[in-house]
Amino acid sequence: MRRRQMLGALAAGAGTLGFSPRTAAAFAKDAAIAELTSEADCACAAPQDAAAGAVAGPPGFAPFAPVTSKLRITDMKVFGVTLDPKLGRADRPYVFVKIETNQGVFGWGEATLEGKASAAMACVNDLRDLVIGSDPMQVEHTYQLMYIGSFYRGGPVLGSAISGIDQAIWDIRGKVMGLPVFDLLGGAVDPRGVRGYYHASGRTLAEFKELGAKTREAGVTALKFQLPDFLEWIATGEKVARAVKHMETLREGLGPDLDFAVDFHARPNPTVAAQILREIEPYHLLFAEEVCPPENVRAMLRAVRKSTTPIATGERLIASYGCADIIDMGVVDILQPDIAHVGGITALWKVSAAAEAAGIRMAPHACEGPVGGLASLHVDAASPNFLAQEICGLVDAGEMNKVWEDLLGFPAMRMVDGRYPLPKGVGLGFEVSEAALKRYPFQGTRPFPTAFHEDGSVASI
Repeated sequence: MRRRQMLGALAAGAGTLGFSPRTAAAFAKDAAIAELTSEADCACAAPQDAAAGAVAGPPGFAPFAPVTSKLRITDMKVFGVTLDPKLGRADRPYVFVKIETNQGVFGWGEATLEGKASAAMACVNDLRDLVIGSDPMQVEHTYQLMYIGSFYRGGPVLGSAISGIDQAIWDIRGKVMGLPVFDLLGGAVDPRGVRGYYHASGRTLAEFKELGAKTREAGVTALKFQLPDFLEWIATGEKVARAVKHMETLREGLGPDLDFAVDFHARPNPTVAAQILREIEPYHLLFAEEVCPPENVRAMLRAVRKSTTPIATGERLIASYGCADIIDMGVVDILQPDIAHVGGITALWKVSAAAEAAGIRMAPHACEGPVGGLASLHVDAASPNFLAQEICGLVDAGEMNKVWEDLLGFPAMRMVDGRYPLPKGVGLGFEVSEAALKRYPFQGTRPFPTAFHEDGSVASI
């Protein structure tokens, strides 16, 4: 049976196979789109004349021409999006990537990099010659071309640029195949959706009790907090005691049923971290995050060796290679790579698979824009070792949520009964409004906010 006949038969029998009404109704259209990937009559075995509208492939593309689809990437656009400073995101203008193809199918991704927006945008454009003319169905080859083929590997600028491009390519692949990306990754592990947590703050027992009641009412099951001080590398006994007391008050105020995590932001040295971890064990944290600088794996191992509190890190690590030592040495219980930095869906999926084999759970970081956050949900949904998804939002929806709705056309990244619903629609399941983007023109890069100790030295934030 020819491919077209087979797709037609599947469309006719979609209802009897148990597809949802949406899928069954759209299957015939999806079959027509999927024909783009047919190798039976591929007209792109070699780059064609420019006048015919074809685009020459990137370096090394020619050997793959006989096995590729007829789809080609024809253009790549990058958008810088500056928000109102009152929203507190001056350091992280959103960087969105749009990839267009010769068949009219397009995809969106996010390459936002805190404090380095201009660099990330420039790097996306630097990768242009490695992307234009390629087949978006060859996502792994394109990822390797950008990461390995760039010679100088890793780093947050390259990682973020690759992330935005990779997400957009996966969005295209899902649209072409007529499936959400999480189905391309193996399907949802939990039909209820993706567990998440919001950020929260407070100082007093009364504040935490009020926050706990509000959190339960919203159906949310987990929150994350910061330490109360900027700890020096060798912290004073007073600050160590205050950090421990803060977590004791948190547990008392929130009650035993709400999970909470605390982000150390890599502030203490290994010995101070070990002291704090030992004393907070009775409070049963969901996890302690970045208790030491993540680039010093052996120091972190020294800090956590005797702790029974789950340890998390990874938001500053790039590609699966950047996570290899932490995984191999069994340093942490939870990995937190960021889909906007680690290398997109391709890299986050690789890290998740490697972590699963080592008995490590995944709780991806996401404190940039809505595109990367929504892309994360697809990997989360298909990962058997997933724990919880971070979004830098609060229990109460704020102005940021209104901006996201303006960009996407629907309320983004709000939990229902403690979970983000599974994304709907094909690809990543959304479109960014270019008209809305014009309301937030790029106004340049602002540095990451700095902090200082009492003696004037720079503090880790």
